[in-house]
Amino acid sequence: RRKLRTDVAAAFPSLSAEQLTEFIPNKEELNVIKIYSHKGEAVTVYMNNRNPILFEIEKALYPTVYTLWVYPDLLPAFSTWPPVLQKLAGGADLMLPGVVVPSSGFPQVEQGTLCAVTLLGNRAPVAVAVATMSTAEMLAAGMKGKGFAVLHTYLDHLWEYGDKSYPPTLAPLVTDSAEKESTEDEEEMEGKEPVISISTDPLHRVDVGDLSLKERDSCAIPMGREELHENRAAETAEDANAEVQQEAEDSRTPQEQMDALFNQCFFHALKCKVKKSDLPLLTSTFLRSHMFSCCPAGQQLDIKKSSYKKFSKFLQCMQHQKILQVKELNKGVESIVEVDWKHPDIKAFAVPEGFSSASAIQDSKNEDREQVYHAPEIIPLYGVSTKMIPLFQESGHRKGSILSSSEVRNIIINYVKTNELVDETNKNFVKVNAILCDCLLDKSEQDEISNLKWDELLSRCLERLQPLHQVTFFGQEPIVRKGNIEPIDITIAQRSSNKKVTIIKNLELYGLDPQCVANILQQKVQASATIAPVPGTKDRVQVQIQGNQIHHLAKMLLEEYQLPRKYIQGLEKAPKLGRKK
Repeated sequence: RRKLRTDVAAAFPSLSAEQLTEFIPNKEELNVIKIYSHKGEAVTVYMNNRNPILFEIEKALYPTVYTLWVYPDLLPAFSTWPPVLQKLAGGADLMLPGVVVPSSGFPQVEQGTLCAVTLLGNRAPVAVAVATMSTAEMLAAGMKGKGFAVLHTYLDHLWEYGDKSYPPTLAPLVTDSAEKESTEDEEEMEGKEPVISISTDPLHRVDVGDLSLKERDSCAIPMGREELHENRAAETAEDANAEVQQEAEDSRTPQEQMDALFNQCFFHALKCKVKKSDLPLLTSTFLRSHMFSCCPAGQQLDIKKSSYKKFSKFLQCMQHQKILQVKELNKGVESIVEVDWKHPDIKAFAVPEGFSSASAIQDSKNEDREQVYHAPEIIPLYGVSTKMIPLFQESGHRKGSILSSSEVRNIIINYVKTNELVDETNKNFVKVNAILCDCLLDKSEQDEISNLKWDELLSRCLERLQPLHQVTFFGQEPIVRKGNIEPIDITIAQRSSNKKVTIIKNLELYGLDPQCVANILQQKVQASATIAPVPGTKDRVQVQIQGNQIHHLAKMLLEEYQLPRKYIQGLEKAPKLGRKK
């Protein structure tokens, strides 16, 4: 702890002694955890009060957003437009066209300086980044190119390690004085750079990536906020910049129109379709069965054409507004677990006129649509384990690298050929060198086996790699999960009076809503079907239906849903059909 305090003082000299003691307390619990990034880099994370406060990469310390919210002036800060946050949280670096140029000028930084990224109008940082060039170089480049390499953002996995709190609202230090100067010296503003006035709502969806600096300047309004509101209230059209802004609002881009359509269908579905008894509700079911039915005639929802790109990002924004709560009840499968129907946005939403009749038609179609199920594409993957690093490092892979079976096969073949390990007398065999011996042979085999067949060599390699699998649901981004995917498990249980029930588990892993499956089975076999928690788990559920219904279940899963048989376990327990007398 003392060494950490010394390292923090050296890395952040602006911290006073009192702040340093408050930051690294003497008595409070301080936890250290080690994680690995997507690139395979080892990252040490320091936790205090269940929040990550620092992370260390290659002996360099970096503050998290939780720390910067307490000490917002710890790093030199650069502002960007609120819609850019979604891009940064998705893994993008901060480009210079997305950086707001303040009237007071940029802070002076050198290449490699650690910086904070804030949103316009709020001093609370939302990202930690390293400057890729100095301030002078940024201006000399005409504010074009990559400005900052982003290491950590609000809403990323490191932020999720903490209490998932939201950024505080911290007013900019120069806002008041700047506003006073702009109102008093309005006439002198003609020869100066205009003060940019733009919405500070992080969820205000504007695609700023396509705007050039000139277009942004043309939309800038050279006046203070109070004067701007007065002009809007008076609806004066004399100011040319106000006309440009009004024209931009009237002629929205296709992306903005799709964003508006998603918002409309979202609130319509929550207000008119979803009931409290439906929760928890799979996010995929909510989109397919509820939001699609609220889409106006002649229009179609397409998340790829919106600025969100992923439905999970859209729901994350709605959760940020505290409209609903989404949880991952199963690995990679998210569900809506709570909705605030008293939220002002839901209450204020008005159902579009003339939609009731169209809604009835859509609802009748929706029953058929709900049954249209697309089996997910499942691909087995393999991760490089610690023991297998020597075999894969020649091909440029490290621990945690994810590979397909064909990639593993090609790497092994290239390794054998490069090191000339093919047996000269019999090309079906491969000579076992020291690395293959350590990676693929057990201790008891190392003195006995000197050659391996190609097939055995590949199978041993795959067995010793970490099993992973990739699941791609229809219309969604691929999801990579650890381990092999659990099959849909079908069992027969005995109940009182020698009655049998069929129990089905793991439906959610394949994008199937257990409640929908239970309803369909109940109608097909005319037997009682219920949903019950899986014993020994908190959030997983199973379908239970009276009688041995494996025949009906097999027909539905294999023929209607087109699920491969290898992902269904227990079909052999179907009752044998005897001859009718």
